[in-house]
Amino acid sequence: MTDLIHNVFAQGQCTCGNVHYELAQEPMFVHCCHCSWCQRESGSAFALNALIESTQLRVTQGDVEMTKLPTASGGGQDVARCPLCKVALWSHYAGAHDKVAFVRVGTLSPPALCPPDVHIYTSTKLPWVSLTDGKPIMDAFYRFSELWPAASIERYKAAVKG
Repeated sequence: MTDLIHNVFAQGQCTCGNVHYELAQEPMFVHCCHCSWCQRESGSAFALNALIESTQLRVTQGDVEMTKLPTASGGGQDVARCPLCKVALWSHYAGAHDKVAFVRVGTLSPPALCPPDVHIYTSTKLPWVSLTDGKPIMDAFYRFSELWPAASIERYKAAVKG
């Protein structure tokens, strides 16, 4: 019997190394969120999340624990964390439920694989953060149809429908 060959776009892990995961393909889109909720939850100036179909994310070592957190929208998010070091690896938001994962880019190796495609909720951006990367800057959220490539929109629709 031959081993199944699968694509790997990127690998990631938690801080302690207990949980490892893979992304089978390039994310659909990458958000750099400057909202005050992401600032508080990340302990940083923004959160950088790569959106990918959950079917394209595979845990290769360890297990994650899911924790529920509130969101400003009221829909909440389910966060996949390492049960030992508690690092957040990805989230599922109410809009797409568990069909789409918002992978924390900082847990990828290397994180440089997923630069932001858009800066969102910049109305609450910290004043000392300069956005000079030429990516779209949105005061709040946006319509996917305005920024996403057609192929990514189709992937998202298929993921949410499936």
